[in-house]
Amino acid sequence: MAHGVGEGATARPGRDKRVERHAGPTGATWVEGRSVVVVGGGIAGLSAAATLAERGVKVIVLEREEQLGGRVRSWPTTLANGDEVPMSRGFHAFFKQYYQLRALLKRSDPSLSGLRPVADYPLTLRDGPRDSFARIPRTPPLNLIGFVATSPSFPVKALGKVNIDEALGLLDVEFPQTFHDMDGRSASNVLDDLNFPDTARHLALEVFARSFFADPDEFSGGELVAMFHTYFVGSAEGLLFDVAADDFGTALWDPLQRHLERQGVEFRLGRSGTGIEVREDGVTVHTDGDSIEADAVVLATELRPLQGITEASPSMGDEQWRAQIAALRSAPPFVVWRRWLDKPAAAGSPDFLGTSNYGPLDNVSMMHQFEDSARRWAARRDGSVVELHAYAVDYDYDEQALRTELAAMQDLIHPELADANTLGEEWIVQEDCHLVDTSPWRNRPTVETPSNNVVLAGDGIRCDYPVALMERAATTGVQAANHLLGSWQVAGQDIFTAPTSPRFNWVRPLRKAMAKRR
Repeated sequence: MAHGVGEGATARPGRDKRVERHAGPTGATWVEGRSVVVVGGGIAGLSAAATLAERGVKVIVLEREEQLGGRVRSWPTTLANGDEVPMSRGFHAFFKQYYQLRALLKRSDPSLSGLRPVADYPLTLRDGPRDSFARIPRTPPLNLIGFVATSPSFPVKALGKVNIDEALGLLDVEFPQTFHDMDGRSASNVLDDLNFPDTARHLALEVFARSFFADPDEFSGGELVAMFHTYFVGSAEGLLFDVAADDFGTALWDPLQRHLERQGVEFRLGRSGTGIEVREDGVTVHTDGDSIEADAVVLATELRPLQGITEASPSMGDEQWRAQIAALRSAPPFVVWRRWLDKPAAAGSPDFLGTSNYGPLDNVSMMHQFEDSARRWAARRDGSVVELHAYAVDYDYDEQALRTELAAMQDLIHPELADANTLGEEWIVQEDCHLVDTSPWRNRPTVETPSNNVVLAGDGIRCDYPVALMERAATTGVQAANHLLGSWQVAGQDIFTAPTSPRFNWVRPLRKAMAKRR
């Protein structure tokens, strides 16, 4: 079994010289005789498993699906025409700011060859402007200046109406206090108070809010501010991102699984955790096939399985914590519609296009332009593989009406595909993403629980750092492992984030001076 900490675990990542290092626990570099069950083989679970196994902990990962990756997994499917192809729950962006996630992937792929950069990330408003991030500087404040100066969504005549104090508030952050300060405010509230021009509201901010699968009226304003900080004004990594170079299993998780197995991690695929018995000296994890004794458990599942395990585990946590878990909500349904078409898309089509005011359509991805397996299929069939996303759809949506509207929006953007024949399709509707709503920050569950040998991880778990989505999953996975390692006096893994304080020292004095003049 290989020993040692994975590459990228402690070295400063990325290009941002202001990146913040949050030191992990200190202690011995290796531990003998400790065992942990990780329930959930998604990003959070794999991140926890890697951190623990590298320090000698015996890890068993339970995953209900037959593939790793959680909501970022891929699986085989057969099209109506008989072609066998991989499928997934849709396009995901791997930003340069995803320090923990990228460190996880570097365990098995040091050069990150499984990722491929996109040339641009255009956002288009129907009957309005299109924004591009390709030529905007990456380092603040040049990126902000460059965006405002070149963006058609920020007409000069509209800038005078912007609420300057609220806009400066996007720069004047202090995490986690900013999360607390924004309790009760939705993303829509924040956008209303900024009074940005409508075009900028749609393109620069609201599109990002919907990437959390939530309506801006329900989505946390604190999370929106944190996202704006992390991806734009607080980080020098830039807004362009990488995508998987092939289906997620081939590009990312299969190599990582092989690496972790060499580290001694045992994977039990197709196996779910059903309940936990908690004792002072350990836990018993019940599955749908057997029971496993361990020192501790990491619950890195989606929301509903977490709630089910909690309900079935009366010895886990306390009454207040169990009520907290039960009260959590899922985001509204979202739709992924992948279509294998017999005509090629227009040359120069963006890999990924964010959309606004195109009915229910939130983005269009040309999968054949960056996924190797889709590229091979498109070349063989002289066609294209197009993926449409619709976030926060109505709970009582009409499927046929939604299909018709999404197809019409695709044809409006890509008229060259209007008469293409569909050789195969996959229509996925899910309602399993955590809703990061406007409820008080302090009421959200953290990595630590009242049971010292039970920890949580996932993108719905509270994290005091400005991280989100896949990066929150990876970060809380490290935090969960660090909590257990620290309790055993074993050194953990450092965490890196964008700055948690204002990047510019002039922002706060300027806001105070403006307040005095009012």
